[in-house]
Amino acid sequence: MDRYSATRLVREGLRGQSGWRPVWRRASPKPRYQVVVIGGGGHGLATAYYLAKVHKVTDVAVIERGWLGGGNTGRNTTVIRSNYYYAESARLYDFALRLYEGLSRELNYNIMFSPRGMITLVHSRRELEGAARSVGAMRLNGVDARMISKDEIARRIPALDMSATARFPVLGGFVQERAGVARHDAVVWGYARGASALGVDIVENCEVTGFLGEPGRRIDGVSTRRGDIRADKVVTCVAGHSTELARRAGFELPITSYALQAFVTEPVKPVLDVVVLSTASGAYLSQSDKGGLVIGGGLDLYPSYAQRGGAASARKVLGAVADQFPSFASIRLLRQWAGIVDVTPDSSPILGAAPMKGLYLNCGWGTGGFKSIPAGGWLTAHHVATEEVHDIARPFTLDRFATGALIDEAAASGIVH
Repeated sequence: MDRYSATRLVREGLRGQSGWRPVWRRASPKPRYQVVVIGGGGHGLATAYYLAKVHKVTDVAVIERGWLGGGNTGRNTTVIRSNYYYAESARLYDFALRLYEGLSRELNYNIMFSPRGMITLVHSRRELEGAARSVGAMRLNGVDARMISKDEIARRIPALDMSATARFPVLGGFVQERAGVARHDAVVWGYARGASALGVDIVENCEVTGFLGEPGRRIDGVSTRRGDIRADKVVTCVAGHSTELARRAGFELPITSYALQAFVTEPVKPVLDVVVLSTASGAYLSQSDKGGLVIGGGLDLYPSYAQRGGAASARKVLGAVADQFPSFASIRLLRQWAGIVDVTPDSSPILGAAPMKGLYLNCGWGTGGFKSIPAGGWLTAHHVATEEVHDIARPFTLDRFATGALIDEAAASGIVH
C-alpha cells in the first residue's frame, strides 16, 4: 500500500502524478471465503477492515451490488456527534467519535474530519428545561456538552435570526465542541484502501439474490448474480435494504425504511463554521469545505425504497432554513438526494447475531449510520471473529425486542420522527 506523505505529494506533483496506484484492488469473487460481508458502504468496509487489522481474519470478501459508497454512506449530511441521552447510546456513539478522531492517521488517508462543534438550538422554556436535563445526562455519561447562551449563539452564528419577532425565536441551546463533519466518500475510500491492503477482496457490481444453507436454521453463503459464494459466516450491512435480505434468509426484522432527504447549495463564502440543529423545525445544516451549505431535516414519513424523497418534506426543511437564516433564502440549490434509512421502533441500531446460525446483523441505524461507521465496524468484527458480543454492543442485540429493554433515542436522533 502506498504511504501518503507531504514528501510523496511533492514528488508526484513534480512528475505529473504518474506514480499513484489504484486505491484498492477490484477483485473477482472466489467460490469460498471465511467471511462474506454484504454491503460496500462504510459499515461493511469498516467491518472487513477491523476483521483483518484487529483479528487477523483476512479471508474476507465485501460484496457490493453497485459501487462503493453508493448507498447511504454517499447520501447523508456527514455530521459526526455523540450527544445522545441514554448511557448505552452515549458509550456507542462516543466510541465512534473517538475512533473518528484518529481515523486519518489510522488509515493513512485524510478523511477530512473537522471537529467544528455542533450547536442545538432551543426555542421555548420547556425545551430549555429538556436541554438542561439532556446536557446533565450527557455529562454523567462522559460526553462533552454544555449549555450555551443566546449571546454566545448570536456571536458564533451571525447569520441566524435572533430577533424577538423571529419565526423560531432562540432562547438558548447546548453545544458539543468535539462534534463535526467528515468527507463521506473519503471515509469509504480510506476503509476500502486499508481493507484491500490487508488482503480483503472487494467485489463491486455483484448483487446478492439469496442465501445458501438451511432456511431458518443456518446460512452457508450467498447467491449472487456472479455465482454462489460459500462462507463460514455472513454479515449484512445494507441499511434500508436489511428487511429485504432478512426475508430472503427466512425471518423478519423490526425495521421500516424511509427516505431521508439532504440538499447542498451553490458555494458561498465562509459563513457558518459550526453544525446547527433546530429542535423546533428539525432542520440542520453546516458548510462544506467547498462552500456549499449542506442541509438536512426530517424523514419523509411514508415507507419507501426510493433514493429521491418527496416535495412536501423538501419544502418544510428548506422553508425552515430560510425562516431561521433569512440571508440564505436567495442562495440557489445545487443538488438534492435521499438515503434509505432503516428505522427501528426505538430508533437504535441492531448489532449481533441473526436468529439462524452463521448470519450477523449490522443495521437499524436510522439517521445515525454515518456517524457510527467506525464503531459499527469494530463491534461487528469483534462479534464475528470472537463469537462474543462486545460490552458496548450488548444492549443493541435483536433480543431486546423480545425482552422489552428498548433504548428510545428518537429525540436524540436529531430529527423529527
